[in-house]
Amino acid sequence: MTDTDIFHRLDTLHAIGAALSSERDLDRLLERILEAARDFAGADGGTLYRLGNGQLRFEVLRNDTLGLRMGGKTGEPITFPSIPLHLADGSANDTMVVVKAALTAQTVNIPDAYAVQGYDFSGTRAFDARTGYRSQSFLTVPMKDHDGAVIGVLQLINAKNADGTVREFSSDDQRMVESLASQAAIALNNRLLVEQLEKLFFGLINLINTAIDEKSPYTAGHCQRVPELTMMLADAAARNRVGPLADFRMDEVDRYELKIAGLLHDCGKITTPVHVVDKATKLETIFDRIALVDARIEILLRDARIALLEGKLDAPAHTARVDALLAARERVRSANTGGEFMKDEAIAAIAALGNETWLDHDGNTHPLLTAEEIMNLSIRRGTLNDAEREIINRHINLTIDMLESLPWPGHLLRVPEFAGGHHERMDGKGYPKGLTREQMSIQARIMGIADIFEALTARDRPYKPAKTLSESLAILGRMKLDHHVDPDLFDVFIRERVFLDYARRFLDPDKIDLHAIDWHKMPGISPELADEMARLPAAP
Repeated sequence: MTDTDIFHRLDTLHAIGAALSSERDLDRLLERILEAARDFAGADGGTLYRLGNGQLRFEVLRNDTLGLRMGGKTGEPITFPSIPLHLADGSANDTMVVVKAALTAQTVNIPDAYAVQGYDFSGTRAFDARTGYRSQSFLTVPMKDHDGAVIGVLQLINAKNADGTVREFSSDDQRMVESLASQAAIALNNRLLVEQLEKLFFGLINLINTAIDEKSPYTAGHCQRVPELTMMLADAAARNRVGPLADFRMDEVDRYELKIAGLLHDCGKITTPVHVVDKATKLETIFDRIALVDARIEILLRDARIALLEGKLDAPAHTARVDALLAARERVRSANTGGEFMKDEAIAAIAALGNETWLDHDGNTHPLLTAEEIMNLSIRRGTLNDAEREIINRHINLTIDMLESLPWPGHLLRVPEFAGGHHERMDGKGYPKGLTREQMSIQARIMGIADIFEALTARDRPYKPAKTLSESLAILGRMKLDHHVDPDLFDVFIRERVFLDYARRFLDPDKIDLHAIDWHKMPGISPELADEMARLPAAP
C-alpha cells in the first residue's frame, strides 16, 4: 500500500468518524459502521453484532454476492438466533469466532475458514452448502467503548482483490478496521447513552403526567391526547403544499421538540387544587354541597309538616308550601349542573332563594342559600367561578415558569414557547401574555387548535358530555372567524382530514356524525373547501 493510499484511508477514517458521531438514528448508525468497515477492507460480506444479556445479537447483515441485506434500516429482520457467550454448563462458547473476539477483546484474522483449527465453522459450512457460497477469509474485530468494554463485534467475510478473487485480510486491513471499530464503538456507546437519557427524560415526563392522572382522572387523557393531535396536525401542515403554510417543514429534530412540548403543555396543572380541576358541579368543593342545600330544604319540609300537624297551616297552605320548596330544590339542582347557558330569569330565581330562611336546633335563623352559594349557582356557563377560573388559568403561567427554569439543550430551546402558547389567541386576547398571531410560532398555534379540539370532543370531563364531531367542528369554525385560532391551520385541519383521523382513533363511533355535516353551512369553511369536503363519504 502506497503512502497516498494510507493518507487517503486516514482521511476517509476521519470523515467516517465524524459522520458516525453525528448520526442520531441507531439503526442507520449500525448500518454505516458495517458498510464503512466493508469498504475499508473490500469485504464481500459482513455482520455487526451487539452484545447484551450474555449474547451476541445480529443487528446488520450484508453479502453482495448473495444479495443479502438484512437488519439496520432495511426493514428485513434477521432471523438467526443470538449467539450465547457461554454454554449451558457455564464454559466459554469460544469455538465460535465471534464469541472468541468478544470474550478476549482481541481481533481474530482467519485466512481460510476451511483450513483453520480450533473453531467451529459447521454452521458456516452448512450455509455454504445450501447457498453455493464459499466463506473463506474472516476478520472478526471486537468493538470496545472508551472504558475498554466490548459492546459489539464486527465480522467481515471474504476480502476481495480488484479482479474479484477472494484474498485474506491484510495487516493494513486489520489496523484500519480496528481503528474504525474503536471510533464506531464510541459513537455507538454515545448514541446508546443519549437514548438512555431520552428514555429517562420521557420517563420523568410520564411521571409528571401520572401524578396529574392520580390527582384528576379528567385531565390524564387530555395530557396524552393533545400531543397525539398536535403531531397529527403538525405532520399534516408539513405535507401541505398549498396556501400560506406551503413552505412549512419539520425534520425529526423539530418533531421531537414539538412532541416534548405537547407532552409538557399542561405540566403546571400538577399544582392546581384537585377540587378545582375536578369541579363537576357549581357547588362542589371537597364534596358537592348540593347535599347541604337538600338537607336545609328537608328541614323546611319537616317544619311545614309539623306546622300542619300543629294547626299552624291548613292543608292548602301546606300543599302550596311543599310545592314551592320542591320547586326550589329542583331549581337549585338544575342550576348546579352547569350544563347549559344560564338565563337572567334563572339567576334571579336563585337569588330570590337567598331570602328564604330556616331554623337550626338552637333556633338560629340562616338563609337557605348563602351569598357564596348564590354566586356559584349563578355561574352562567360551566361550573367555575371567576376565582376558580383564575386558578385554572394560572396553570399555564406555572407551566411556562417550570419549563423556562430548565436548562434545555439547543434542539429543545423552543419547548417553553410551544407549550406556553396554547391558550393565546390570534387577536391578542388570549392569555397569559396576550400574544398575537404574528408573535407566535406555527407550532404554538398548532397546539392551540389541538388543545381546543381535544377538549370539545373529550368524553371524560366531569362537567359536560362529549360533543359530536359536527358540533366540535362548528365551534372550531366559529373560533376561526372570531380570530381565536389560526385560520390557515384550521384549513389544513379540515383539508387534510386531521379531524377525521383523530375522531376514528379517539371518539366513540356514535359521535362521528359525518352525515350531519353540511359543509357549505359549516362556519369558517370556504366555498371551495366545502365543495371538496362535500365529497367525503358520510360513513366513518
